[in-house]
Amino acid sequence: MRSEPEGTGPEQSRPSAAADDPDERSQASDAGAEPAQGPSKKGKKQGSFWKELPVLIGVALVLALIIKTFVVQAFYIPSESMENTLLVGDRVLVNKLVYHTRDIERGDVVVFSGLDSWDLEVDYAEPSNPVSKVLRAIGSTFGVVPGEKDYIKRVIGVPGDRVRCCDAQSRITVNGVPLDEKSYLYTDPETGEQNKPSDIPFDATVGKGQLWVMGDHRELSHDSRNHRGDPGGGTIPVSRVIGRAFVIVWPLDRIDTLPIPKTFDKAAAAAFPVALGLIGAVPITLIRRVGAGGRHVGA
Repeated sequence: MRSEPEGTGPEQSRPSAAADDPDERSQASDAGAEPAQGPSKKGKKQGSFWKELPVLIGVALVLALIIKTFVVQAFYIPSESMENTLLVGDRVLVNKLVYHTRDIERGDVVVFSGLDSWDLEVDYAEPSNPVSKVLRAIGSTFGVVPGEKDYIKRVIGVPGDRVRCCDAQSRITVNGVPLDEKSYLYTDPETGEQNKPSDIPFDATVGKGQLWVMGDHRELSHDSRNHRGDPGGGTIPVSRVIGRAFVIVWPLDRIDTLPIPKTFDKAAAAAFPVALGLIGAVPITLIRRVGAGGRHVGA
């Protein structure tokens, strides 16, 4: 009888099928490697995301700052001076490029800086610490809080205009043309009573590079009428204009555009022949002066 070697049983002496099959050995090896590699790749992806996040935020802030500086900026409405057109808490977008392609027009709603010229309409508490100052600056940039020296008003008169109040029907006139302001002047929602165009009489000629501006809520707006004792006679410099407010973007139930009221078309049409007359008067005056000088020399 043949005996098995010591320590060797029937199962131990039989070679494994997996050991004889190279494909199965490879699959077993791969199956065993996957659990070890999976967590490592996932960890690398998560680590990469958190490293890139500050860069993405920084790029977004830089792009927002560039857009805000040169193209469009959001502004917060802090006062009642433009009601009912604009309410306290509204956010508007201001186009900063438009006046590089066209002149400021009567009826435009503009945002401008009152730095070193007009007093503030609303008093703001100075931030008490550097962090608050930074947060306020960021909020002002994105239209979450109001700018300390920024105003928003409607342009009534542009350079060369004569703006007066009031005619026999208590209307403001621009170059002798009365404005029909019923579409935008403040109307009390409870009584239905509308503001008068102005309780303050005035007669102003807008100088070169200046604008006459007024709020739509005439009884509460501290505008050109109230600054007639300041340099410029109440007008503001065109150079101080930041841009044109063209749309309300917040709150959502008040989203709307800010078009120029049609009544200003008549004022513009009236100003056109006056401008042509002034242009035509220049060569006539020069001809007369040259002719007068010739006659004098000849005499």
